[in-house]
Amino acid sequence: MLPTVCILAGGLGARLGELTKNTPKPLLEVADEPFLSHQIRLLARHGASKIVLCVGYLGHMVEEAIGYEQEGIEISYSYDSKDLDGTLGALRRARPLLGEHFLVLYGDTYLQLDYADFANRWELSGLPAAMTVLRTTGTNYLPNAVFRDNEIVLYDKFTKTNEMHWIDYGLEGLNSSALDLVGEEVSDLADLSKVMSLDHQIFGYEVTKCFYDIGTPEALLETDAMLRARSH
Repeated sequence: MLPTVCILAGGLGARLGELTKNTPKPLLEVADEPFLSHQIRLLARHGASKIVLCVGYLGHMVEEAIGYEQEGIEISYSYDSKDLDGTLGALRRARPLLGEHFLVLYGDTYLQLDYADFANRWELSGLPAAMTVLRTTGTNYLPNAVFRDNEIVLYDKFTKTNEMHWIDYGLEGLNSSALDLVGEEVSDLADLSKVMSLDHQIFGYEVTKCFYDIGTPEALLETDAMLRARSH
């Protein structure tokens, strides 16, 4: 059984233009149903029993559409403030629902990995955080991580170094106590990850399969095609 999975689903989806004007990104129709339903079904297959959805923009629509149970998974909601809290701020607000350790992913990604193996190996590492990484090839993605000896020894979303050959894949793990390592003024989870990487506190887990997302119109079409192909 997986730890509680926190899905960050409060963003505006600005890159999708008119598609998200009246519909929150997680509810966009992909392969004939809300994208979030595909994500929940995937997590159920990997042993999830509890999901916390961090919602913001049109969050009430997500709650109304998804409800409080799907695929045998208990679903609860944490709402951003009106100004939106940022990724780390959303985790702080959801903290009472998350437990001592939890997984974090984004509400627009479909990740192909063994979630249980990731969670188990993170636990065995004894480290307070974990990050999945994918080795970059060509120029498809801008690398942001240095992965060595099963640890993320540097993570920096904004400054590239020559040692960076990996990109964060989109699934992380955190102990609740890690949320206290930076001040309340820090609202981006990436900033906390950078601090923890410099202190050798992040277990690294390499993934080899590509990920899918719905963050742009082009990516949405690609993910739609992939999910339709899998349903046949």
